[in-house]
This record gives sequence, structure tokens and C-alpha cells, in this order.
Amino acid sequence: MRPFTYTSAINKEQALKATTKTSHYLAGGTNLVDLMKEDVERPDQLIDVNKLEYKKITKNDNGGLSLGAMLSNSETANHPDIRKQYPLLSMAMLSAATAQIRNMASNGGNLLQRTRCPYFFETSMPCNKRQPGSGCGALNGMNSLHAIFGYSDSCIATNPSDMCVALAALGAKVELEQPGGSSRMIEFTDFHRLPGDKPEKDTNLEEGELITGIHLSEPVFADHYYYLKIRERSSYAFALISVAAGLQVKSGTITKAGLAMGGVAHKPWKLYGSEEFLKGKKPNQSNFEEAAEIAMKDAKPFEANKWKVDMGKKAIVRALTQAFEREV
Repeated sequence: MRPFTYTSAINKEQALKATTKTSHYLAGGTNLVDLMKEDVERPDQLIDVNKLEYKKITKNDNGGLSLGAMLSNSETANHPDIRKQYPLLSMAMLSAATAQIRNMASNGGNLLQRTRCPYFFETSMPCNKRQPGSGCGALNGMNSLHAIFGYSDSCIATNPSDMCVALAALGAKVELEQPGGSSRMIEFTDFHRLPGDKPEKDTNLEEGELITGIHLSEPVFADHYYYLKIRERSSYAFALISVAAGLQVKSGTITKAGLAMGGVAHKPWKLYGSEEFLKGKKPNQSNFEEAAEIAMKDAKPFEANKWKVDMGKKAIVRALTQAFEREV
């Protein structure tokens, strides 16, 4: 690990004032510190934000809840209001990592997780995300676990978060504080970005911005929901493919659907076409299969990860079926 300076901020003003081009905010550190140890991340300064006030879950003006960015994943997932009103989010968060990591990891930090691509972690290998201009080792290398949507020749890595897939399905928003003293709100689906020719930039955060909250609109999928995570083992493993599915069903008809996938793109992959197709349809096997076909029709797999297309279809059907049957 390389030398760095450490600042413990006591309020947001101090945290924002202390930022530089080479500084990182530090909350749980479950991803950042590991990357620093591997010499992948090389910040000159860490700004500890654990003393900041953003550790509560509160009601917001949209009839939903706002999640403090410094609140731990465990505290969020197990909060009574989250379990009751947003069980899809709770289910996704509790499927992530291990209890020990969830106890440390923060909500804001979860949004900033870096990819688990082995070429990104191995500093002797080319990786445009880690070292822009060096090339993408996975493009013509080992890419069986890589993206099938939204990638570019610069990067074919995937986003590893479970929480973020559920937030995409739920239509969340992210609140950001800026160094100049202003704040802004960004749609969750606009928070992460596709690699394009700048794969080193995972999000649309501007320099020095601090995540302070995640805003959920009023709950609509509290009765019919499911988070399906397909992985190589039941713990300590990231998703090969995941699906967050929420359905609002009235009088035997789907009135609203929330669908997103993980493990298939550089960002949580929102299934807009499938959501639109399901509105007004009956929640049955035939319609779920059609929604899956729509979701995967634009997939562009590599030879080594063609299996993701077929698995993705089956995962969507299964998640939707489980969501409909999982009435509480």
C-alpha cells in the first residue's frame, strides 16, 4: 500500500473542502482498502466520512423513504420499514457478500464498488479501467464472466453490486452534495455509466461530490417481488447473473413492473422494454417468457459467455414467477 494522508471529517463542509483530484472518501472501506492493498487504487488522501450525519432512514416528500449514505448495508436491509415496504431491496442486500462485510459496508460505498474483472485486479495485465490506454485484457482473453450489453472495445467488465440492481428496478434517486455548497439529485439509472472510451470512470459523479442519500419513491412492489442471484457458491461469491423483479398486480393484471439485471453490463441493466411489455398483461408463464425474450434480444455475447443469454432468459422467467407467487 502506498503512503497517503488521512482526514477525519466531522461535517459535510469539512469533507467537501478537503477533497482533491487524488482523494477518496472513506466509509466502510470494504472495497477501497482492498484495492489500495493490491495497488489498484492509489489515492494520496483518504477523507473519513463516518462521523457525518447521514446514518438514518427517513420519510421523504415522494411518499417513500430516504436512506442515509453512511448507514451500513446490514442496518438498511434489516430495518423494519425497508423489510416491510421495500422487501426487494432487503432481499438483494442480504444476498450480498457476508454478514461481516454487510456490517461494515456503507450504502454510499456500495454504489461505488469497482468491477471484479480479474484484469482490473491484476496490475501486470492491461486494463483501460485501471490504466487508461493500456488496452482491455479481457476483450480477447478470459471473458466468460463479462458483459453482454453496453460494453465497448475499451472495457467489457461488469458491475458487481446486488443492492444497485434492486435500486434500478425500484427507480431510486441519488442525492449528492457538491464542493461549492449546492446539491443535486440524479436518477439511479443515470448514476452509473457505460464504458465508452472512458472506462476508468464508473459513474457520473462530478469531482469532489459526496453521496449523502438514496431516495426511494412510494412502495409499489411490497407484495410481489424476488431477487434471484445465480452464483458459483452460496456465499462469498458475486453474481454470474442476477435479476431484481417487482410486480404490482391488481385484479389479475400487471399494472407496473420493475426489472433489472446484474452481471451483464458495466452498470445495473434496466429492462425497460420488458417492463413496458408486462404492463396490462396477465402474470403468466407465456408473458414472462416473452418479457425474457425482449430483455435479451439485443445481447451481444462473446464466444465464452454465450451461456449468459440462455441463462438470462431463464433467470428472468424464474424471478418473475417467484415474484408473482411470493405474495405476503
